[in-house]
Parts: sequence; C-alpha cells; structure tokens
Amino acid sequence: MSTSPESLVGRTLDGRYRIETVSARGGMATVFIASDLRLRRVVALKVMHASLADDPNFVARFEREARAAAALTHQHVVAVHDQGRDAATGAVYLVMELVSGHTIRDVLAERTRLSTTQALAVMDPVLQALSAAHAAGFVHRDVKPENVMISDDGRIKVTDFGLARAIENDESTATTRGVLIGTVAYLSPEQVERGVTDARSDVYSAGILLFEMVTGKVPHAGDTPIAVAFQHVHADIPLPSTLNPAIPAVFDRIVRKATQRNPELRYQSADEFLADVRTARDMIDGSVPLTPAASAQTSTTAAVPSTPAELPTTVIARNQPASPAAEVRNDDIDPPDDHYVTGVHATQITQRPRRQGREKSIKPRRQWKRWVALAILIAGFGVWFNYTSNQVRVPQLIGKSLAQAKSDLTRVELTAEVTKRVFSDTVPENVVISANPASGDSASKGSAVNLTISRGPEKFAVPSVSGQSVTQATSAITRANLAVSGTESKFHPTVAQGSVISTEPKAGSKLDRGSNVTLVISRGPEPVAIPDIKGLKLKVALAALSDAGFTTIVQERVNSDTVKRFEIIKVEPKIGKRVQLDTSITIFVSLGPPPVAVPNVVGLSQTAAEKLLTESGLTWRIDSQNSCKTGFKVSKSTVQQQSVVANSTVPKNSVIGLGIYNFCVKR
Repeated sequence: MSTSPESLVGRTLDGRYRIETVSARGGMATVFIASDLRLRRVVALKVMHASLADDPNFVARFEREARAAAALTHQHVVAVHDQGRDAATGAVYLVMELVSGHTIRDVLAERTRLSTTQALAVMDPVLQALSAAHAAGFVHRDVKPENVMISDDGRIKVTDFGLARAIENDESTATTRGVLIGTVAYLSPEQVERGVTDARSDVYSAGILLFEMVTGKVPHAGDTPIAVAFQHVHADIPLPSTLNPAIPAVFDRIVRKATQRNPELRYQSADEFLADVRTARDMIDGSVPLTPAASAQTSTTAAVPSTPAELPTTVIARNQPASPAAEVRNDDIDPPDDHYVTGVHATQITQRPRRQGREKSIKPRRQWKRWVALAILIAGFGVWFNYTSNQVRVPQLIGKSLAQAKSDLTRVELTAEVTKRVFSDTVPENVVISANPASGDSASKGSAVNLTISRGPEKFAVPSVSGQSVTQATSAITRANLAVSGTESKFHPTVAQGSVISTEPKAGSKLDRGSNVTLVISRGPEPVAIPDIKGLKLKVALAALSDAGFTTIVQERVNSDTVKRFEIIKVEPKIGKRVQLDTSITIFVSLGPPPVAVPNVVGLSQTAAEKLLTESGLTWRIDSQNSCKTGFKVSKSTVQQQSVVANSTVPKNSVIGLGIYNFCVKR
C-alpha cells in the first residue's frame, strides 16, 4: 500500500468503514477513528504499515491471529470486531472496540508514579485479562503501560492481543524486519535469549509494569536496546523499595517473584500472580487515591474509587483537539504500540481551588517569621545545590570491557570496584555484566560503582575415567557438564578389553560447558605372532614361547617317522599367526616312529628270520653263532633264541639280537 495515512482520511474501506481522523501513529500501524456504516457505531481502525501489508506471509498470519483474537471475549480486553484487506488501497486493517480514555503511560507521564494500592488496583484487571488470554491460547508478548488503558468510565482494558504473534516470523524469533517483538524494556530473558514465550513471559512483563508504576521508571536502562536486553538476561530486577523506601516488603516480594530470570521460579500463571496481588491489597492501606489533576481551564476533579472496576480516569478537556502519538523514529529499538483512543491526550494541569474570602494582611509583628522562613529556604537551597552539584549520572557500563568501564567512570569522577566475578556462557571474559548503582542512576562524585565482571564461560575439567566401563565413563563425563561424542579403540597391554584407556582431550583438560570428549576404548593387549619353533627340541621351543609372552602351552606327544624324538612337529594356531598372549598354544612333540610287535623267529632259518624282522620294521644282529670243526661244513642255520620276547612292542627300527645254531656235515 503506497498511500500515506493522511490520504486514507475520508475514504471508506471495504464499503463499510469510513475513516474519520488519525488518532495515533506507531511503529507497525496507524490508528484511525472510523465509522462502521453497517452497524452505525464508532470504532478504532488499525491499519498496518505498507512494509508489513506487502508481505503475504505476514498477511496470512495476521488474518489467522486476528480471527483467533476475535474469539477472546473478556471485560478487561479490548475486543476485536473484524479484520480485512481493502482491495482498492491494499490496506490491511483490524477493527476494534473504541475505548475513550487514556493509557497507564499517560498517567505516569502526568503523575510520575502511583501508590502501591493504586498500582495493585491496576494490576488486578490486567492479570484477569492475561489469565483469560492464556486460557484461550494467547501469549500477549508486549505487556507495558502503553497497552493498558483506562476508559473514561474507569474500566481497565488490555490492548493488542495477538498482534505480536502475527508479526513473528516462522522461526518464532524475537525480531522481524528489524522490529523487536515486544518492547525491550519489558522483554523476559527467554524472549531475549531464545525468542520463545509462554504465559510466564507475560508474567515477567507484568512484573516490570508493576515495578514501573510505583517507581516511575523501568528497572533496566541503557544507551542501546542490546544493553537493556543484556541486563534482562544477566541482572536481577531491583526491589522497588530501593528506589522508593515507602514501598512495603510485601510489594517487593510480589515484584521479585514475578520477575525471576528463571521462568521456573516465577509465578507459573497470571492467576497465581493475581492471588498474591489481591492478598497484598488487603494488607496495604493508607494509599493516596489515583486522582487526576484538574485542567487549568476547569476546577473539576474526579474522585478515585479504590476498586479496580471503578479505577479513576483523567479529566478530559472535551474541547481539546485530538493529539496523535508522536511519530516513532527508532522502530527497531522500542516500537510503540498504537493507542485505541479518540484524541484524549489533553494536557492536565493541577490547580488549587481558590480560597473563599479576602486574604488577611500580614501583621508587622509577624514579619520576622518571613525572614526566618526565607533564611531556611536559602539554607535548604544551598544544601540542595551542593547535593545536586555533587551528583553525576552513572554511564552505560554493561557490555563494556572492565578497562573501558573504569575509563568511563573516571571521566565522570566515579571509581570502579569489582565486587563479583561470575562465569557466563554469553558474556566474554572481563566484560561488565551488571553495575550498582545502575546505568542512568545518580551517584556522588568520588563514590564507587560496584561492578559484576564476567569470568567468561566456566571451564570444566575432563574427569579421569581410565579403567572404567563405557557406561561408567559416560556418566562421569556427563556429570562434569561435558558430553561424550564417540569412541575409538586401541590395543593396551594392561587395560582389559572393553574398558576405557583414556580420553581425548586428556583427563584434567579444562573445556567449555557441553564440549565433546572422545573415549579411547581398550581392545586388550596387542596380538603377538607365534614364533617358529618347528623342529626345535622341546626345551628350546618352550623357552621361545615364554619369551614371546605366551603363558598357556599344551603339549601333544605323537609318533613320527620323520621327526626325531622330542622335537617339535607342528604348532596350533599356526606359526606366524598374531594372537592375544592369553591364547592357548598347542605344540606337537615327536615320540619318534610308532612301536611295532616283535615277531617270533625262534626255530626259523637265519634267512627266514632276518626277512621277517625286516618286514616288521626291525633290524637284527647276530649275538651268538657256533662254528663247524675242520672237515665239516654248515648245512643249515636256525635261530635258537632272540633278544626281545616275541609279541612285545618296540620302537620301529629297533635291533633284535639273534642266537644262531649251525648244523655241520662232513665235507
């Protein structure tokens, strides 16, 4: 939509809503007063800026959220009547209930701050509205004084439900097109850090609202939005009584509970918050009614009821022209919400009613009192002047290095005192996290500003897990705020297979929270090759296996026709194979050739006996043999005896001794 807001005045959108006048301008939209020609009523018409209307994704989300917001009906919520997009101008608009009145921001601008009872009276309907919205599935995301209205009849109404959600991008981050979703002074820490919100985020923002109403200022201030957001994440909200000592302790406790940085420690619902607010209202008394000052043109004043339903309203100069909100130039810092009003931001001027009757003249005898009063006034002015001339503003320090913070403080005649150093995962080392007094506060020249300095991310030592199981080691590393990223295996001579040898990085190394650690797992001792002991004598072979580290050796003794007795025939597993040292090694030891049965050769001829012994695998020798006398010759030779008993077994190739008897005959 290329048309300017002023060019829409006098036009009718969708043939139904005739735009009468500009009411207010904001960072995301312009609010008009319009007439609903169909239902003949005056409404507030919010028209989105062209940069948003040209985004089809935004339009789809806007229409979806507007329909949902229209279903939210509550006495303390500004009602959404309709939404649409005008075909002729391209204007994307939202039609809402017209609330004639003013915002809490207007009240604070006029009165600076409210009493505790007044503030609690405002919070009651605000929390009722938030509770109803949360029950309907809405998170407001932008609770602040600009979005809490007081109608002319004293009713409290909360505005802009659903708009922040519609403007969010698909990833639910905290920014869109440079516009912060929600005002930075009221953002919860989880909105700043992670861009996520729930009902407890609205509780936090409502706690800031309550703080501001009784102190007249937001708890965190800074030169840049990031400096303010930084404080929400890293600094607690101060107690309201530190700025206004008259505030009772019960009020401090409510603000502290609502604004805990950890959402788990806050009120978990608007109803829980509301219950404490009502209890506190019953405990606190003596508050000053929220009575707006009378206009300079009228002496009328409005009595202020103490009940939330009858909360007081500002007296409106009815003949004053509409006063649109100032144009916002820094949308990315603090985009203001637009007020659904009818130009009711008239300046209010406090005026005392005149005393009736003539003032009596001051008698001469009382003139000395004037001089005393004047002297006291002059003395008081001197004290005030000395005090104020000795006061300086604490500069913005959060997010700056310690050296820069010291330099900035020296420049305004203050000193730096480091009172605390804390670990931080988000703030670099030696950078300021918080300051007391806070940035923007007054301090006496020469006084010290207490600084909390970051030690950087906390480092965690890798624990020693050598010898532990993988499960035990993983548990120990997790308890040390680190993570096991994986494992690798290595041989180790003493650490049992499956147990942890070491870690990478090594034990004792200092790492950031959540850093990865690799476990080195033992595969047991490194395998050793079986030495070549074939053909060696048994004694030599055993020594060789022992030298290699093998301890379990089994002997198998077998006969061999080729390997000499007590020499190694073979080894299992095979020679040269790499095995663990606890592997059982079997060696086969030769017993020499297998035994044979000795045949019975007694009575056989010498020739037959020798043949039979040879066939049996034996050898023979002649132990004894008689000779024939001269003139006689051997006619026959027979075996009369053998050295080994027949049928006994002896090693193959054994020698059998024979006794031969020769029969002699004459030649």
